[in-house]
Amino acid sequence: MSQQKSYRNSFILLTILFFLWGFITVLVDSLIPRLRELFTLTYFQAGLVQFAFFGAFFLLSIPASYILSKIGYKKGIILGLLTMALGCLLFYPAASYRVFGVFMLAYFILAGGITILQVAANPYVAVLGTEDGASSRLNLSQAFNSLGTAIAPIVGAFFILSDTIKTEDEITSLTGTAKETYLATEAAAVQTPFLGLAVFIICIAIFFFFAKLPQLINESSTGTYANAFKQKNLMLGVLGIFFYVGAEVAIGSYLVNYFLDMNMVSVIKETGFMKSIAESILNSGITDKDNKAIVGVFVTFYWSGAMIGRFAGAYLTRIIKPGKVLAIFATLAITLIFISISTTGLVSMWSILAVGLFNSIMFPTIFSLALDGIGPLKPKASGLLCTAIVGGAVIPPIFGLLTDNIGFKPALIFVMCCYSYILYYGYRNNKKQVSIV
Repeated sequence: MSQQKSYRNSFILLTILFFLWGFITVLVDSLIPRLRELFTLTYFQAGLVQFAFFGAFFLLSIPASYILSKIGYKKGIILGLLTMALGCLLFYPAASYRVFGVFMLAYFILAGGITILQVAANPYVAVLGTEDGASSRLNLSQAFNSLGTAIAPIVGAFFILSDTIKTEDEITSLTGTAKETYLATEAAAVQTPFLGLAVFIICIAIFFFFAKLPQLINESSTGTYANAFKQKNLMLGVLGIFFYVGAEVAIGSYLVNYFLDMNMVSVIKETGFMKSIAESILNSGITDKDNKAIVGVFVTFYWSGAMIGRFAGAYLTRIIKPGKVLAIFATLAITLIFISISTTGLVSMWSILAVGLFNSIMFPTIFSLALDGIGPLKPKASGLLCTAIVGGAVIPPIFGLLTDNIGFKPALIFVMCCYSYILYYGYRNNKKQVSIV
């Protein structure tokens, strides 16, 4: 009974971490439209913001696995949280001095902390109880991760996108007090939410310092990466994580710009129920709101879909082969993107938002399928799988470059190709007798 209580308390603590890094990851997306105007960036350059953020996963996942094998999961989690807090604190000088390079460094450090948490938490949740419930637990934790991603766009719309941003030329034309006031307001719009996050993260780190986590995974180094590379299904799963994260982030990062490109602001203002949704979320009229805030509030439906789908996925992966569920969801995601490309207005808008629902089970299901049957290689496999999160650094800039040259709708065909690989991986695992562990 006491062991079950220990497992339950540990699961709750770890699920808080899933929520936290989901929230912060998507809050980063809210800064992209703002940074693009402040620094006069192309879509490709704006995509480099995600490159700095997700590039940390590529560079630090395997070192994080090594660190965890030396200091243990509990100390590793505390290290990850404190690293995240440092990244959040760096947003203060970055916003004060308006230095794009410092923003990029802050993103990288923030992502470094999240990387350590990802490498530790995913396999830890998978073994925190019975083996047959592993996929369900991981989907449930990821559902709270999606809750964080669903709330973040609303916070971003309120604190980061709500005011009108001036271009560099407009800022240059300001003089004296007007310029100082504007720059101070701009800095505060970024500093306030991230300073608050830093304080919250430090409090969570202190809480974990006193918490008792059961030691369920052999924290000493077991097996080699050479052994892990020989596991074909694992390595195909690494590619699956790469394409999934890249596709999900590419869509989420550019939704605001995609909707502005389709002139959705006027459609929202002229459509009763859409206007009501925007005013309800913003808790005010939209006539005096910046266009980015008006369309930005609808991004919450993209990430909310992922949350709803993961709660459902915790059940579906128990009664249907996970590989089959993955293949079906990938097929539906491809179909919805095709509809968005082929249509305009509300149909195009809502079809791309609905992709979030079918993104839902992809990460935990690919992760669990890739870990199946590899025994003591799990910690190293987790490091490799988390390294593949670098897809979020690679795919969005490519998508942005394509958008700069051929436009949003043709560029979305590239994202469809990413989901096609996930469809293949699900189909491959559906043909096998695979048990999720």
